[in-house]
Amino acid sequence: MNKIMIGLLVGALLGAIDGATAWFTPEVRNEMTGIIIGSTMKGLITGLIAGFVARKVNSVAIGVLVGLSVQAALSLAVAYAQGDHYLEIILPGSIVGAIVGFATQRYPASQRSEVATASR
Repeated sequence: MNKIMIGLLVGALLGAIDGATAWFTPEVRNEMTGIIIGSTMKGLITGLIAGFVARKVNSVAIGVLVGLSVQAALSLAVAYAQGDHYLEIILPGSIVGAIVGFATQRYPASQRSEVATASR
């Protein structure tokens, strides 16, 4: 599985989980479907961008920073459009982005490191 696919899968899964945590905010429980779909889409976008970056750059720090930045920007846009709950939207979204960026950098191992390990 390539890095873009890892980003999409991890982003979608964690995005859906992030959206599901909106259940703990009682005033938005009637909007759960839209929140979960929106959070999943943010995760997919973040995974796609982080996956492309991971194909070009081999740095966990840059991967985490890219994932965090993309997801924070998308979460800020959603929070601004909604007009409330900034912390509840941006903080978990940023954590999801950082995890997606990390996952795209670490998994699957690049072929260069597999070749180096096999030659030892």
